[in-house]
Amino acid sequence: MITSTRPRAVSGSRSGSRTARLHTSPAAMSRTLARLRRTLQDPLLVRAGQAMVPTPRALALREEAAAVVQRLGALLSPDTGVDPATLRSTFTLQTADLVGAALAPGLLRLAEQEAPGVSFRLRAEEWEAGPALRDGRIDLEVGSIDHVEPETRVEELVSLRMVAAVRPGHPLTEGPLTPARLAAAQHVAVSRRGRFTGPLDAALAEQDLQRRVGIVLPSHLAAMTLAARSDVVCLVPAAPPGAAPSPLTGDAIALGLHLLDIPLTLPPVTVGMAWHPRHAADRAHHWLRNAIRRTLRTPASPAPSTT
Repeated sequence: MITSTRPRAVSGSRSGSRTARLHTSPAAMSRTLARLRRTLQDPLLVRAGQAMVPTPRALALREEAAAVVQRLGALLSPDTGVDPATLRSTFTLQTADLVGAALAPGLLRLAEQEAPGVSFRLRAEEWEAGPALRDGRIDLEVGSIDHVEPETRVEELVSLRMVAAVRPGHPLTEGPLTPARLAAAQHVAVSRRGRFTGPLDAALAEQDLQRRVGIVLPSHLAAMTLAARSDVVCLVPAAPPGAAPSPLTGDAIALGLHLLDIPLTLPPVTVGMAWHPRHAADRAHHWLRNAIRRTLRTPASPAPSTT
C-alpha cells in the first residue's frame, strides 16, 4: 500500500472549528496569518479547491513551533521543584568563624550526597548583613541575627546557652564553680568590635563581682585555642541540659576543653539565618536553607557532660 505524502487539506468547516478552539475569531486569525506571511515571506496556507493546504515552509515550521511553545509553557509554569543533583551554584554565606566551622563539614557532606555541583563561600562578618543581602553580595547570613532590614526574612534555628570552657586540669575544674571563683579567673573575651564586656559581666555585676578580661580576640576559634593552651576561661555555646550536643560545641570538644556550667542566669544565644525575599521562592536557595537547618540541628559527637 502506498501512503500519500501530499499536504493534507483543511476544509472550511474544520478550519473554523480549529479557530474556535484557539479562542479567536476568523477575522483575527486572518490578520495573524497575514502578519506571519509578511514576516516569513511565505503564503503558509494556500487554497486547494474548497480547502486550505500548508506550504512546505509551514510544514517545516510546525514541529519547531510546537517545541518552542512547549518550552515557553515550561518556562512560565510554576516552579514545582529542583533536583539538587542538577544544581551548579556557589552560595555565599556570612557568618562568625565558630558557626562557619560548625557548618562546613555538614554542608560539604550534604553537597557530596545530594548536590555535587554546589560549592560554598564563607565570609567573615565584615559587611552589614542587610545591605549585603539586598545587593546580592551574600545569599545567607547565619548566626546571631540582631541587625536586619525591614524586608529581610529571618528564621531562628537553635537556642543555646553559654558555658565556661577551660583546659583539663584547670583550677576551676576542682570543686564547685561559684560566681566568685569564676570572676577571679582570667578571661578571654570575643568581640569583633574589641569590647571587653558582655552578658556575663552584667550577671556578675548583679552579684557585686567583676571578672578579669586579659585579652579580647575577634575569633571564637582563636579564643578556644588560647584557653586550651593557658589558664584563661572562654565562653562556648552549648546545647541546653538534656538536649543533644550542638555542632557549635564540636571544636571546643576537639580541643579537649572541659565545659563548666556557669552558676548565673545568662540570656540564651539564638542562632538563626537571614535572607532577602528575592530568594524566598527560589528552589536552589530553598535547598540551601534546608541544608543549613539539617546541619545546625544535627547532633554533634557526644560531648563530655558539663559540671
